Amino acid sequence: MEEKRAASVKIEDKIDSIVKRHADKRGAAIPILQDIQKELGYIPKFALYRISQLTGINSSDLFGIVTFYSQFRLKPIGEVLIQVCHGTACHLAGADEIASALCRAAGITEGETGPDGKITVEKVACLGCCSLAPVITVNGETHGRMTQEKAKELIKEIKKMPRD
Repeated sequence: MEEKRAASVKIEDKIDSIVKRHADKRGAAIPILQDIQKELGYIPKFALYRISQLTGINSSDLFGIVTFYSQFRLKPIGEVLIQVCHGTACHLAGADEIASALCRAAGITEGETGPDGKITVEKVACLGCCSLAPVITVNGETHGRMTQEKAKELIKEIKKMPRD
C-alpha cells in the first residue's frame, strides 16, 4: 500500500511540474494534457482534477477535451502499441481484416490492452504510407504490405519478447 501511495505522489509531482511549465500561458489546457500523456503514456482521471486545482480550468472541460481529441488516452497502453492504419488505401487493402487478425492473435479487442499489459491494438487514421498499404506501426516502426498471416506471426514474436 505504501508503494502505491509513493507512486501516486510521484505522478502528482510530475503533473504539478508540467502544469507549472505552462502556468502563464493562455489556452494551456491542451499543451498540459499533451505533456502529461507524453510523460505518463496516458492521462489518469485524477490528473484532470489535479490540473483543475492548479489552473482553475473546470475538470469537466478538461474531460471534454480529452474525450473529444483522439490523441488523448484515459487508460494506459501496452508495452507494445500496434496502430492499424484505416486510411482509404489501407481500408481498401484490408485494414479491417488485419486489425481482426492482430486482435484475435493477441486475444484482445481493438482499442484494448490485454490483461498482461503487453499489447494494445488501436485503429488510427491515415499514417501517410499509402504506397505500402495495408500499413501498421509497432511502437512507431512502420510495417507495410501487411497480411493476416504476417499479423499473426508478429503477435507470436511480440509474445515471446521479454517484459521490460
